[in-house]
Amino acid sequence: MGHKFVDEVAKEEFFKKKILARFDFNVPLENTKILDTTRIDQSLPTIRFLLEQSPSTLILCSHLGRPKGTFVKKYSLAPVGEYLAQVLQQEILLAESVESDKAISLLIKSKKHKIILLENLRFFPEEEQGDPNFSKKLRDLADVFVMDAFGAAHRKHASTYTVIPLFKGKAFGGLLLKKELHSLSYLLNKPSAPFVAAMGGAKVKDKIKAIENLLPKVETLLLGGAMAYAFLKAKGVGIGDSLCSPEDVVLAKSLLTEKLASKIVLPIDHVIARNTEEKDSTQTRETLNSTIPEGFRGLDIGPRTRSLYRSAIIQGKTFFWNGPMGFFENPLFSVGTKSLALAVSEAKKANKDFFSVVGGGDSLAAVKETGLESYFSHLSTGGGASLEFLESGNLVGLTALKGYL
Repeated sequence: MGHKFVDEVAKEEFFKKKILARFDFNVPLENTKILDTTRIDQSLPTIRFLLEQSPSTLILCSHLGRPKGTFVKKYSLAPVGEYLAQVLQQEILLAESVESDKAISLLIKSKKHKIILLENLRFFPEEEQGDPNFSKKLRDLADVFVMDAFGAAHRKHASTYTVIPLFKGKAFGGLLLKKELHSLSYLLNKPSAPFVAAMGGAKVKDKIKAIENLLPKVETLLLGGAMAYAFLKAKGVGIGDSLCSPEDVVLAKSLLTEKLASKIVLPIDHVIARNTEEKDSTQTRETLNSTIPEGFRGLDIGPRTRSLYRSAIIQGKTFFWNGPMGFFENPLFSVGTKSLALAVSEAKKANKDFFSVVGGGDSLAAVKETGLESYFSHLSTGGGASLEFLESGNLVGLTALKGYL
């Protein structure tokens, strides 16, 4: 891969050293309660590995949410620090500001605190600006840098991009980053055929490059979610009041005219309702075909589509999935999304070599709700980063890491 990872270098690189490690702790919160700890849990192997190397101090950093360069209490990393302290059974100090150079310096010299968690980096506008002065402040905190935030590796931010050259010769990839690259590179290089992909979500424009790059590699591309309605409308099928932008219809038409368009499979029936907030199942309907009547919105793939998509998945040997098949936030419209997870479990039971990768918040949430995580080969922590990697085979953060080993 051209990158150097923490488990491939001598222990001396970390022994008695100050380590700054960038993770992706961007987890969903509700009143300071973490709703899904997956991203933190997947960082634990790297954190534990680094602690085993006996550093003088391990400084963890991340972003959370979109506070837009100012302090917003609900985006504090305090709950993350509390969870990590509980899991690691070690005291973790939350440092309120990277700007407090003297305070941070004293903390790093303190033998009392082995682990320091920097407060949300996006509380500082310089983080998203990739500001070189802010990057230097991060650099001054440590001797070694570890990049394990795959989910943010497509951003040219200070902690994921600009800071890396400042650690020339002392910047390494983490264990999660290594796992992400291994799994996604497999999809790009020589995946076992048949290779089936499923994509959902709201907008075609967000995923068009990934679709264009995947079409030559896959045997079948299953589409769901709101983006499927743009393709149906582009084919002249009535979609009622379903979410669909004119721009997406234009993009869908261009994809449908390509020579590989026959690989694209669209829903043949839908679960529909008059609004997304419907709570009464008697107010939902299943269409007889792909047409959605006026006054109704398509909100999930229907039973015949679920069966069609299941057959495609279990007949394949490799599967990539990004995005929900419907308005997953409402349980009435989550069945289609969950059905993909069930299909993967069936495929894995039938073929132990079945290789599957899922990425994207709603897709991961569906997998966790069904309790079928163990059947997936890899749960990718980066929705947008996963797609961007599949588009080009690289990310800006990875380029920086590779160039400054």
